[in-house]
Amino acid sequence: MTQSLENVHVTQAAARLENVRYAIRDMAVLAEQLAREGKTILYLNIGDPLIFDFRTPPHLIDAVEKAMRDGCNGYAPSLGIPQAVEAVRAEAERIGIGNIQSVFLTAGVSEALDICLTALVNAGENVLTPSPEYPLYSAVLAKLGTQPNPYLLDEQNNWEPDLADIARKINSRTRAILVSNPNNPTGAVYSRQTLEGIVELARRHNLVIFADEIYNKLILDDEPHASLATLASDVPIVTFNGLSKSYLVPGWRVGWGVVSGEAAAVKPYLDGIHQLLRARLCSNHPQQFAVRPALEGPQDHLTEVRSKLRARRDLTVAACRATPHVSCVAPRGAFYAFPKIDIPDSDEQFVKKLLAEKHVLMVHGTGFGQAPGTKHVRIVFLPDEATLTRAYDGMRAFIMEHYA
Repeated sequence: MTQSLENVHVTQAAARLENVRYAIRDMAVLAEQLAREGKTILYLNIGDPLIFDFRTPPHLIDAVEKAMRDGCNGYAPSLGIPQAVEAVRAEAERIGIGNIQSVFLTAGVSEALDICLTALVNAGENVLTPSPEYPLYSAVLAKLGTQPNPYLLDEQNNWEPDLADIARKINSRTRAILVSNPNNPTGAVYSRQTLEGIVELARRHNLVIFADEIYNKLILDDEPHASLATLASDVPIVTFNGLSKSYLVPGWRVGWGVVSGEAAAVKPYLDGIHQLLRARLCSNHPQQFAVRPALEGPQDHLTEVRSKLRARRDLTVAACRATPHVSCVAPRGAFYAFPKIDIPDSDEQFVKKLLAEKHVLMVHGTGFGQAPGTKHVRIVFLPDEATLTRAYDGMRAFIMEHYA
């Protein structure tokens, strides 16, 4: 027997969720409806290499399968299994990170970031986050009742952080600067000079730096990647990385954090991080056995991955620049482009209409944040060249039909 709705007590979601958005997955819901209607969707929205023609290195699968057969299916140590922790520490030291105070394994960089923000920021305080940004950053801050404090990435300067804007945005309630390098969604790789400027601001204002470097091995041009923590052994820095992107196992959720800085300055905060790590028990146990083989074993797959991505990046930039009302700063890392679109409609209207009419799925720039008065879309250029060509032909035709 059904109960009258007027007598039902409706359980409301928490008010904090009003500020939680994740445009990448939200757009996918619209695509799924079209797919159910029999439409073939060209997906340029999700950064999962395994949906396309990339495959996990076999020696990583072998390591995890062996761990499972050997019975490593119970809880792991809270910080991670010793061989994984040691491999991450060795990798960090190899690239030049000094004063390492802790290494810990997490369920992807997402959990690492969540734990480290939770251990640091109080309600009403703020964290400097890039604009545009990966939407998880603001989602976690919204959950914590804190405020994102967006600083601009300068499109006219290859999407480098605007140091003057960062300096202007620092106030008495700022606790940290979050840096994504290589950047999602722009594909920018920051110069050493810019990173040194960020370090100096953090040092001057006693701020923690969160360095999200998950794409550091996917540099597409002949230039080195400067890990932020290698530039300052005194400043508290948490460097995030993991296996998901470079080692093609996003579903395994293997990430980590490396905490560096002066021991006395970092200890109270580090104690809080460790407290939360213990409270959540551990990250995925058998998958941690892939960390050492990944970091210390064959790296041949990376050459192939970068070669594919370089060709697809070049195709993407050329297609954008050949399309009316579209301009694009060439990405130098990861597998994202963030072209600007000069149209009267909003970028959200643009991607929805493009999906409905041409079945090409991108994500609107407002889902990542952008400079006032600008409009962008994020493109994931992981698909093969033939798929990308069809998608870009569809975008060009759509623009010519609506905005020529």
